[in-house]
Amino acid sequence: MREVTRRQWLATFPAFAAPGALASTALSFNEDSSHFFTSRQGKRLTLADVDGWVEQYAGTQVRELILNVNCMRTSYSSKVWDPIWRGYDPDGPDDQPLLASLTAEGRKSARRWIHSAWQLHRDGIDLYARWIAQARRRKLSPWLSMRMNDVHNVDDERAYIHSEFWRAHPEYRRVPYRFSGWTDRAFDYGHKAVREYHLLLVRELAERYDFDGLELDWMRFGYHFRPGQERDGAALLTEFTAEVRRILDAAQRKRGHRIRLGARVASRPESAMGLGMDAVTWARRGLIDFLVVTPFWATVEPDMPIEQWRALLQGTNVTLAAGLELLLRAHPGEKPYQKNSIETVRGAAAALLDRGADRIYLFNFMDSETAIENLADNDRILREAGSLSSLAGKPRRHVITYPDTWAPGEPQAIPLPQSISKDQWRAFRLPTGPVPGDGTVEIRLGVEQSHARDWKVLLNGEQCRFASDTKPGMPQSPAPMFRFDAPLSALRRGFNAIEIEAAADARIVWVELAWQPAAR
Repeated sequence: MREVTRRQWLATFPAFAAPGALASTALSFNEDSSHFFTSRQGKRLTLADVDGWVEQYAGTQVRELILNVNCMRTSYSSKVWDPIWRGYDPDGPDDQPLLASLTAEGRKSARRWIHSAWQLHRDGIDLYARWIAQARRRKLSPWLSMRMNDVHNVDDERAYIHSEFWRAHPEYRRVPYRFSGWTDRAFDYGHKAVREYHLLLVRELAERYDFDGLELDWMRFGYHFRPGQERDGAALLTEFTAEVRRILDAAQRKRGHRIRLGARVASRPESAMGLGMDAVTWARRGLIDFLVVTPFWATVEPDMPIEQWRALLQGTNVTLAAGLELLLRAHPGEKPYQKNSIETVRGAAAALLDRGADRIYLFNFMDSETAIENLADNDRILREAGSLSSLAGKPRRHVITYPDTWAPGEPQAIPLPQSISKDQWRAFRLPTGPVPGDGTVEIRLGVEQSHARDWKVLLNGEQCRFASDTKPGMPQSPAPMFRFDAPLSALRRGFNAIEIEAAADARIVWVELAWQPAAR
């Protein structure tokens, strides 16, 4: 396949080079470093398999195809970091030393990733070079994404996924005095050796691949300094980002085109800054071109303060993306984990675009396994979720969730669950985006310990009528759910207030506003 350079690509598709073109709404899509390999296991991967993966995103609303290349190891043949197959014997048994610490099922799963990546390397196929070239041929903007502190499975020190550098330097870990969760064993970027180690990979990527942009993913896993040292750490991450910008500037002189720099940070400015992610300074200094604000993983967050980010970024040319995660949970204790549906994706996307996001950024919305429950809806999400005009007129659900990432010691505001006594009032606030012209509005409550038939529910001060018990499609509350019909005239653009007076003691665990278009 003939390689298409960035300069040739822009000459063929000039709309992407026009001033302001990159600020129009669209989708950005992130593919992680393992999914392609594990989901295509059991066969020898070919060039047709590699190139064909890109095809499903061509002609959709996806503009940036963002390709993650690493966890603690790389999924390509890096010379500066350990590739995922280091220590692997392709002819060996499943319990070979690299995989020995895993369960029998875990060994089979890990081997799918390792063997497929190894096989492509053996066959001389550079997955990311092929994807970059194919993306350009299909009018997509190819980016690479670097996870800055991936700590999957660090409770198992011997796991195949860990780098030898991490294993050899426990003194570089973020919280050496305890282990209460994976992020305690993340790298501490307060150490110069840690920063230099990660810059090695940045330099290699810039030299090896001709991409349009590089994303620094600070939300995998979000914690980069010892508790209490984040403010000093912010200056270190700013200088780190400046050095990455210098590396890309040198690369773009060689490539002959602009190479953009992006970052993924925590969803709220105060939390991002509290974790050492001073994204506003990065933007104002012209270090980044693209900013993704996002939850970590546990749930989607439709109430991210996009307006605040917009105000803080005023005067910069940064494209602002709102990150959607695959999961949806109403509160941290809710089990089992549930995934978004197309209706809840529409609801979150409509609210965030209406608040000023330039992009909806899809993370963990892949084409199998790590994917929405109904894969038949995946293509519709790719063709609808990036624009208010394509979302208009389609059913959507707006569910109260919560922020899942906080700086150490930061006060946490989590709306649900809420206990309520008889005759008490509670109020909830939901961002819902534009007001549709017709259709029906429902308020849906998940309630423990009481039936809600005699409860009072108001939408923006207007009375809602109890309709029935209800069981909407997934996702849904594990508690009994109750439906109240609301007048469409009560709905407001942006935020809507739902007030509730209980007729008995209870616990509210789910609050949702759903809109359905009128029958045609």
